[in-house]
Amino acid sequence: MAPTRSVRKSRISFTDVLLVRLINALSIATFFQPDEYFQSLEPAWNLAFGSSSGSWLTWEWHYQLRSSLHPMLFAIPYFLVDHAARLLEPLGFPIALRSSMLIAAPAILQGFIAALGDWYTFKLACNIYGQDTLDAKVALVSPWQWYCASRTFSNSLEATLTTMALSYWPWPLLGATTVTKENPKTADPLNKSGAVGRLRVCLCLAALAIVLRPTNVLIWITIAGLTVTRLSLRGPSHLNMYTIAVLVREAAVCGSFVLSLSLLADRAYFGFWTLPAHNWLNFNINKSLAVFYGQNPWHYYILQGIPLLCTTILPFVLPTLIRPQTNGTAELENTQRTLAASVIVMVTTLSLISHKEVRFIYPLLSIFSVLAAPRVASFFTCTPKRAAGKVTASKRQVRHKGYLMAGLALNGLLSGYLSYFHQGAPIQVLTFLRRDFERIHANSSKVLQPNHNKELFALFLMPCHSTPWRSHLVHPDLHAYALTCDPPLHTSPNTVERDTYRDEADRFYDDPVGFLSRELFSATPGPPPASVPGGHSPEAVPGLLNPPRYIVGFEGVENSLQDFLTTTEEGKAMGLRLRPVWRGFNGLFHEDWRRAGNIVVWDTGVFHDAPSVV
Repeated sequence: MAPTRSVRKSRISFTDVLLVRLINALSIATFFQPDEYFQSLEPAWNLAFGSSSGSWLTWEWHYQLRSSLHPMLFAIPYFLVDHAARLLEPLGFPIALRSSMLIAAPAILQGFIAALGDWYTFKLACNIYGQDTLDAKVALVSPWQWYCASRTFSNSLEATLTTMALSYWPWPLLGATTVTKENPKTADPLNKSGAVGRLRVCLCLAALAIVLRPTNVLIWITIAGLTVTRLSLRGPSHLNMYTIAVLVREAAVCGSFVLSLSLLADRAYFGFWTLPAHNWLNFNINKSLAVFYGQNPWHYYILQGIPLLCTTILPFVLPTLIRPQTNGTAELENTQRTLAASVIVMVTTLSLISHKEVRFIYPLLSIFSVLAAPRVASFFTCTPKRAAGKVTASKRQVRHKGYLMAGLALNGLLSGYLSYFHQGAPIQVLTFLRRDFERIHANSSKVLQPNHNKELFALFLMPCHSTPWRSHLVHPDLHAYALTCDPPLHTSPNTVERDTYRDEADRFYDDPVGFLSRELFSATPGPPPASVPGGHSPEAVPGLLNPPRYIVGFEGVENSLQDFLTTTEEGKAMGLRLRPVWRGFNGLFHEDWRRAGNIVVWDTGVFHDAPSVV
């Protein structure tokens, strides 16, 4: 199953893929989910600039639930950009340009990571199908990739690492050996030059993916298990005791190396020895805290997750999952069976967990693409009769052009709307606030150094983590406060206290006027939340907030704000007069009623240098 043509000779080059992904990463303009920022960029910002930089470390980081390797990766471009800007500061380096560079730096790195994922998906298809044809190239087309690959999720890095590892896995081990009288010994694929080295690369990459997301182990347990046991596979195995010993040895060595690296990184980041994977399992399984962020039916991945991930290639994926193609070699058929089994095992296992998200199965996308590739190619291309017996990629003709154009158009519409229009306001509003802060503080050359002023620049009255934070606000003196949603860490599963728990955001939406009067602007402060938005110390909130310059919220909260300011003693005492100064479109629909409508910025009249009314 060795490729008949090298990937290097392909008309597709890594440079081409990288250019596309850099454009993708730098142009994407919408908000997807909070973890894109709060599980990567916020801790990376804290690591690069320190605890006084205004970063918001959510509760997971206080309880060591996440590996530090991911934010450490993004701390590097932050540090490099900031260092370069400081060197250029005597030359009058603009503050706004530094801000733009700090926002772009992690996007550029993530674009490179996404390009690696695309490139190794292509290489994986070439390794399996043995040719540089549409079978391989079709694996590069995915609207989900455009929407998600350039986002700084740990799932995005996990997906790239998984794809790279799969491309280095010794798939010839799944082939069927042939023993003859002339050659009674079976050929060992690991005896080939460089085979063990490729295996080591594979296992190290797989181990890194598992460290980032422990559920990734399900893919590798399945692949390794079928390689050794050959359950449901065709033909006799290449494996002997020596080959199995090599696999076990390399897995132990590579796994130990990556685990040691992770332990040392976490020791340096957290300040003590800890194992985030164990903590993650304890909190999400034993304490069942994951359900606090949503529960889904058991069939979520089957009826929603896989269709959303595959989109237009779904009709070509499902047949291969059910019955792999049988017109190829034993190695090809067994490889398809093994990849399909890894999908089934991972989806089945994750379906047993109450909290589900599409991105949790994101590492399966490259597998779906590769499995679908032959059927996509055979459906949309054919070999002309005149070329019969001499099949080459250049002589294949496109057919079913109507379906092809419709599929490409649908992919373009989906990726375009989701990437540039749906939930664009959460990004745009922070750009407005940051630029307005820079306008007001235009004469400050040290704006990136906190001076501990008491101005509350913005108060976010919206569901928790509805926008990015310091990664887009940038300036540590741009003090802001947002509602929190820490889980009930102090409660036990299936207790009344757990069932009746309401976080800060819940309490606001349950009774907006009462919450503002009793908690946020009360003369009697309540207990601080477990994680405090960057820019405020725990002793500063809640109950002791200064009147904000701006209030940011979805348009549905305006009436409640007016009621608070005009009907309560606390509101009247503040003397605020709301005036909208910015409004941003947030999409045609949203599954959370609290996020319906536009995002609005209201000037409160505390200062007299606000921009004009929108």
